[in-house]
Amino acid sequence: MVAKISVGSSLYGALAYNGEKVNEGQGRLLLTHRIFDDGTGTFDIRQAAEDFARCMPPQVRTSKPVVHISLNPHPDDRLDDAELAAIAGEYLEKLGYGNQPYAVFKHEDIDRHHLHIVTLSVDEMGRKIGDSFIRRRSKNITRALEQKYGLHTAERKRQTQTEPLRAVDAAAGDVKKQIGNVLKGISGKYRFQTLGEYRALLALYNVTVEECRGEVRGREYGGFVYSALDSEGNKVGTPIKASRFGKRYGYEAFGRWCAASKEQIKVRKLGDMTKATAMAALRRTKDRAEFIALLRAKGVDVVLRETDTGRIYGATFIDHRTGCVLNGSRMGKELSANALQEHFEPPRPGIPVSISLPLHDTPDTVRLAESLSDDGIAAGGWGLLSTEGGAADAEEEAFMREMLRRKKKKENIVKSNYPNHYATRRRSSGIGENHGFSACRKYIIGSNERVLVLL
Repeated sequence: MVAKISVGSSLYGALAYNGEKVNEGQGRLLLTHRIFDDGTGTFDIRQAAEDFARCMPPQVRTSKPVVHISLNPHPDDRLDDAELAAIAGEYLEKLGYGNQPYAVFKHEDIDRHHLHIVTLSVDEMGRKIGDSFIRRRSKNITRALEQKYGLHTAERKRQTQTEPLRAVDAAAGDVKKQIGNVLKGISGKYRFQTLGEYRALLALYNVTVEECRGEVRGREYGGFVYSALDSEGNKVGTPIKASRFGKRYGYEAFGRWCAASKEQIKVRKLGDMTKATAMAALRRTKDRAEFIALLRAKGVDVVLRETDTGRIYGATFIDHRTGCVLNGSRMGKELSANALQEHFEPPRPGIPVSISLPLHDTPDTVRLAESLSDDGIAAGGWGLLSTEGGAADAEEEAFMREMLRRKKKKENIVKSNYPNHYATRRRSSGIGENHGFSACRKYIIGSNERVLVLL
């Protein structure tokens, strides 16, 4: 049998944690001392808190007068409620808390039934109960109880994850246990900075989390609820409060972890490896599915959030090698949702293509291209004003899509490298109207012209 002892200052919190399990049918109240039990099978948290408070003076010399103990028998031990209550009573008596107010709860929310005990470390006179070498004494007591009741020896061992986590299958039943296994599996292993990044990580295992805010008795509160997801990413079943999995998976613990993660990612530059891997995959392919497969082979999962039309509006990279969860935009514009959409967007029928007419190429043409590059357009790559003639290529098509988005209807003047020269872009009236062209644009630099025709 393993005993875990913790001390704290929140009496109501310890009572609420155990009382809610009783009231929700996930536990039982087995034994009380100096605490009223109405025998209904429920637990009045407020009344119990008042009973405990009456047994403790208003002023105490310790900041942590609340003792919370869990007793965990070996899974192979089959004990009824009477035996568990007797073991808990003897344990408290030998530990020196036999005359203290206490409540013993049996938790049944997992297959391995176990006990939780709430008591006080100070008596009604304000004197502190002796706690010297309390954990060593506790271990000796549990060993004696194991021999007396013929129990298995259960030494606490550090558990390691030996098999990969499994995604939640709501149809298989016991959704709470499945979600709990996922939360335990990822706890402390991944670093994230936002709720969106946390959701992306959970989505790999068919789990999602929602933030709940409200007000009770004039006090605001924030909390989490977890839900299972189906294969389509839709929530199924009843949401489960974070408190049923433990405080480490709640709202406050999440905030602390995000702050710690942010500092670690910044100081240790944990995103550099992920970015290098993602950029290498981008250079190898323009196919979305192949990109995802290449990253997965390197130990990186990418979650792409898409609209109903298939457009990417969010991208999160989950690097299992470093334990980092990063939105693409954190690593640079080239990995943002818009950049990935442009990279993977295939040529579509009906998109205008550009044709370079055989006009004269002059140094002014090159200067115009350079001036356009100052406005965020790569002159050497787009090919619109290239000094080489020929048909349009993929880069020209990408340029056309960018130009169409800007929706500039008014005349736009761009300065050239010479202060007395300007490049004027305007709709060329009359050009192409008799040739079946949909639109034309004329670029004028001094006495030189270049025309872009949209088919």
